[in-house]
Amino acid sequence: MKKIFLWSCLILLYQVSSGQILTIVDAQNNEPLEAAAIISDSPSAFTTTNVKGQADISKFKGSNQIQIRMIGYEIIVKSYEAFKQQSFRVLLNTSALNLDQVVISASRSKQISTYVPERISVISSKEVSLQNPQTAADLLTISGEVYMQKSQQGGGSPMIRGFSTNRLLYTVDGVRMNTAIFRSGNLQNVISLDPFAIEKTEILFGPGSNIYGSDAIGGVMSFKTLTPQLSLDENPLVSGSAVVRYSSANQEKTGHFNVKFGWKKWAILSSFSTNDFGDLSMGSNGPDDYLRPYFVKRKDSMDVVVANEDPKVQNPTGYSQINMMQKIRFKPNEKWDFQYGFHYSETSEYGRYDRHQQLRNGLPRYGEWAYGPQKWMMNNLNITHQNKTAMFDEFTIRLAQQSFEESRISRDFNRPTRETRLEEVEAYSFNMDFNKKIGSRNDFFYGVEGVLDDVTSTGTDLNIMTGATGAASPRYPKALWGSYAVYVNNQFQATEKLMIQGGLRYSNFQLEADFDNTLFPYPITSASLKSDALTASLGLVFRPIEDLVFTANAATGFRSPNLDDIGKVFDSEPGSVVVPNANLQAEYAYSLDVGFAAKINDFLKLDATAYYTLLDNAMVRRDFTLNGSDSVFYDGELSQVQAIQNAAQSEVFGIQAGIEVELAKGFGLSSQFNFQKGEEELDDGSRSPSRHVAPMFGVTRLTYHYNKLDLQFYAEYNAQRNADDMPEEELAKTEFYALDGNGEAFSPGWYTLNFKAMYRLNETVHISAGLENITDQRYRPYSSGISAAGRNFLMSVRARF
Repeated sequence: MKKIFLWSCLILLYQVSSGQILTIVDAQNNEPLEAAAIISDSPSAFTTTNVKGQADISKFKGSNQIQIRMIGYEIIVKSYEAFKQQSFRVLLNTSALNLDQVVISASRSKQISTYVPERISVISSKEVSLQNPQTAADLLTISGEVYMQKSQQGGGSPMIRGFSTNRLLYTVDGVRMNTAIFRSGNLQNVISLDPFAIEKTEILFGPGSNIYGSDAIGGVMSFKTLTPQLSLDENPLVSGSAVVRYSSANQEKTGHFNVKFGWKKWAILSSFSTNDFGDLSMGSNGPDDYLRPYFVKRKDSMDVVVANEDPKVQNPTGYSQINMMQKIRFKPNEKWDFQYGFHYSETSEYGRYDRHQQLRNGLPRYGEWAYGPQKWMMNNLNITHQNKTAMFDEFTIRLAQQSFEESRISRDFNRPTRETRLEEVEAYSFNMDFNKKIGSRNDFFYGVEGVLDDVTSTGTDLNIMTGATGAASPRYPKALWGSYAVYVNNQFQATEKLMIQGGLRYSNFQLEADFDNTLFPYPITSASLKSDALTASLGLVFRPIEDLVFTANAATGFRSPNLDDIGKVFDSEPGSVVVPNANLQAEYAYSLDVGFAAKINDFLKLDATAYYTLLDNAMVRRDFTLNGSDSVFYDGELSQVQAIQNAAQSEVFGIQAGIEVELAKGFGLSSQFNFQKGEEELDDGSRSPSRHVAPMFGVTRLTYHYNKLDLQFYAEYNAQRNADDMPEEELAKTEFYALDGNGEAFSPGWYTLNFKAMYRLNETVHISAGLENITDQRYRPYSSGISAAGRNFLMSVRARF
């Protein structure tokens, strides 16, 4: 009898202790769902499920409303007791029609998206697994709301709401990635990120300067990488995955693995990826202007023009890349969470394909033009503390150090001098973000930020015939760039249906640069800039009924002059040279957008946002003088002098819209549509279409999900931009664009049809396959210097444990 009583007590004790572990699985295939968000307002609590679909909800005890949210699944709201009655096991049904999802990019803290007046798009890891993007640039296009420009295969410069390059901001785990040498020309820094190591991507549209500071004019791209997971019991939690992938259009060979070990208080995570991309093949059906009939080859100490055996192969475009990530997590108790992350990325040298298409006197302009290895390293420490005090409920400290290295290698056709320009940036940042709930109606967010960039630039000329080397003028002067800021943001629940959000940010930015006149006759020996910026935002969210939301947001954004604006000397195009201008000031954006989202009868979701942005005091490249002269000899060529100046205004307006329909028996239909128009002011006061305003573009997807199978057939499309609608500066780039009947550059419209499939053989092995650009279209996205892939077969195998 005593033994029976003892065993009964042990069983009861086990049920009480283990009953606080909630398990969430897919209702169709019973697979555990990782990264499902579990939220409670009273008591205030938040957690996510681990790789086993489990989470400890001890701190949720007594809650009358616990929300479970996950992208692609229905929302469940129940009390703690209700979950207890169903043995703490939850089955989630798929659904693409949620108006709400958990986001962090709007305020650096967890929020429900429908309480945020800004438009935010979220890309889940599940969608990434199905689509199999080769780079982080390709990953962003999954949203259907980001346009991607490429000058070479190892590239990707996003366009968002008519802005690009250094008017957009990147963050990785909350750390600013933009540096003092982010330029107005197309960028490729985003490819340093590893798609396999990204847990979630958020894209915030419109100015985000209130929270993120300089550069956040067109939008913010926030990447959250994989998180080490703690064990919920005394047994270690061990998990991981390995992936191999092949793509036919560029003979891609990719491998990846990650492994996680978790204990009660400690957890570690290791991730490694390797990519090898061959030369990219374009499609068969499209403009012949894009074909590559020749390439340059070095033979017998001479540059010779060689016929391309297959003009659809874009030579040289191949490159390779490695990515590594190591994370350590320590959580001594429920109040403190320490996470350290190490990231490293390095590419091989890769050709800048657009420059290889340029001609001079009927011959190729360059014998060589390549970017040297692009390297990025980051060390970051995240400290989160939760404790209700008079000043905060939670704060997060982010300390980060980043190292960037990039270079440019060029040599004119049959000339012996190879010019190498190397740039290195050491970037240091500090962020401290607080949030505090004041009463039942106010959520208060505030914080401070400090950023310091140390830039070193060198130039070297090598005579490839004799081996002699010598110092040459660098791209940038030696410089320090700093930004220091404080911000406040408040959400006020005015009524049950109306939320008002407002915020302010004060930023001070400084730049000190020293010019070396021994190699180039700079007009100055040093430059010093000290200025500040004040930005504000005011938005509202009105939800008259549960399934209908209206939003409106007015915001200002700014971009402070960086070293690329003030201190750069470079050849922007043949016959032009850009020189420093120490009199620059910040440019400001004034933006207004209104939108709505509606869910109708549990089968239809509609959303749309209309926006307008005015960019004032815009920094643009204009003709200039150097020591009283409008032309100088640069790299042996007489060149027109230009400089970046506060000389123009530009404006952009547009619409972003989406529709999602849940059809019968696992089928779904969705579409994203983007229309924008923009103009900028030219030297003579006339107006021209803005360079970074993409043509109308969108994507339509037909999806099917049943048990262990996911299928997707989709079309991507892009409207034509005729010569009379082309930006003034693009019309001269006839080597990049197709030519119309008058010999003028234009960007033809295009479409692709694509099919993707993913099947889960069992809990361990998942197989993905796809056929992209089924009709083998030959096309080149607007403003790009390289054609997109032709028909492409891809296949990947993922093993999970």
